[in-house]
Amino acid sequence: MANEPLEPDLVDHLLGKLGGWTREGDTIHRTYQAEDFPGAIHLVNVVAVLAEQARHHPDIDIRWRNLSFTLSTHDAGGKITMADIELAAQINAAISTQPAAR
Repeated sequence: MANEPLEPDLVDHLLGKLGGWTREGDTIHRTYQAEDFPGAIHLVNVVAVLAEQARHHPDIDIRWRNLSFTLSTHDAGGKITMADIELAAQINAAISTQPAAR
């Protein structure tokens, strides 16, 4: 089930397949440097749509063109679930469509 907490070893295995994500305690985390500030905001807007569709929302920190995404499942006591892994994969797909940072 999507909201069942995953074992840390399984999380690490799944993140190894995703690339770019790390486990930090009971969260998963990825940073991304956009080409510029408008590019960062564009990516945030894309991720916002994905998050709404999934009904699962990341914490997003924006610092100029640097983005930080953090995921855990509040309904699972703040633990990592398949919902986090699935949204992380969607965020990776969105990142892959962005122009390369200079």
